[in-house]
Amino acid sequence: MLQRNNLIDDDREHLPSLLSMDAAELAHQLQAHSKRIFPPSSQKSMRPLTPSEAASFIGLAEGYLRQVSADGLGPAPQANGRRVYSAEDMDRIRRALDQRNDLAKYVPTRRGSEKLQIISVMNFKGGSGKTTTAAHLAQYLALRGYRVLALDLDPQASLSALFGHQPELDVGEGETLYGAIRYEDPRRITEIVRATYTPGLHIIPGNLELMEYEHETPKAMVAGTAASKFFARIGEALADIESLYDIVVIDCPPQLGFLTMSALCAATATLITVHPQMLDVMSMSQFLSMTSELMAVIERAGGRTSYDWMRYLVTRFEPNDGPQSQMTGFMRSIFGNRMLQNAMLKSTAISDAGVTKQTLYEVDRSQFTRGTYDRAIESLNLVNREIEALVCKTWGRA
Repeated sequence: MLQRNNLIDDDREHLPSLLSMDAAELAHQLQAHSKRIFPPSSQKSMRPLTPSEAASFIGLAEGYLRQVSADGLGPAPQANGRRVYSAEDMDRIRRALDQRNDLAKYVPTRRGSEKLQIISVMNFKGGSGKTTTAAHLAQYLALRGYRVLALDLDPQASLSALFGHQPELDVGEGETLYGAIRYEDPRRITEIVRATYTPGLHIIPGNLELMEYEHETPKAMVAGTAASKFFARIGEALADIESLYDIVVIDCPPQLGFLTMSALCAATATLITVHPQMLDVMSMSQFLSMTSELMAVIERAGGRTSYDWMRYLVTRFEPNDGPQSQMTGFMRSIFGNRMLQNAMLKSTAISDAGVTKQTLYEVDRSQFTRGTYDRAIESLNLVNREIEALVCKTWGRA
């Protein structure tokens, strides 16, 4: 029997060593893959937009866009006589049209008493499309002309990678939001905000360093060394740059920790993503119950728990899947108008774009079959327009 136990011990694998070895090799191979796709000398950029896309983002008819471009407000025609538009072209046209008509119609930035909108995108369960939703929403709003800050609070940092900031390569110590909300020697948030290749869109990237906040907060609470309560720290940090942005989109961690609680207290609106499968909905039921209990405790401690709006978004939806349609109807019967009318479709176009760390707004339509791309981009735009309408309603705009 002793001999048998020794054999078992000899065959056992030391988990910490295996995980460390696998993590190091996986990181190495991912870095090599990233360099093959985007060599060190390359830079990510937005693709040119077609006239129909540009007209939609600016908010005017395509025929009118052709007219104002011919009047000299748009880009020069290419060799084939067609025009394509950059984000900078669209901003220039917006400003010129508002100046020409003495209106504030096309430049959508905040004015007067309109307050900063902070949208926390969250779900307890991975695979709900949370990061995909946050990334496309932030980029869409920037292309629409808003000043947008994307805040990556997920230690896995997929949002950062999508926007060209590889967490293990490009993000150093104190360069995540943790640097601005840590309890000892916090940095000014202006020191960690970065520009992206999308004009009007800035980012505070994430990496594993964010987990330090989960570890340090209990110690600070016991020691009583925190200058402010843990749930107020993100809101206090964002207050320093409030005048610079119109909308902040927060990609929350997929767990109910101190970071998520602080993000919820900083938020003015909450978007909960859900995949319409039974196990996912059951998991969300537990998530909602736990969140309710924790937020009630925070409310008693003085935290903010009231929002301008809260919505559920069905993600990775397959319209021809009967059980998914039934589950979506089931949720609509319960949540009513707290569910967005539009759902984000499951699409190979979105997943294929993610392989090269791109959003659907960046990849060229020619890389996909026309129907696949058109269905995916229409779905994204409908969802994002509905969210934009909620923001404008909060500001009192038509």
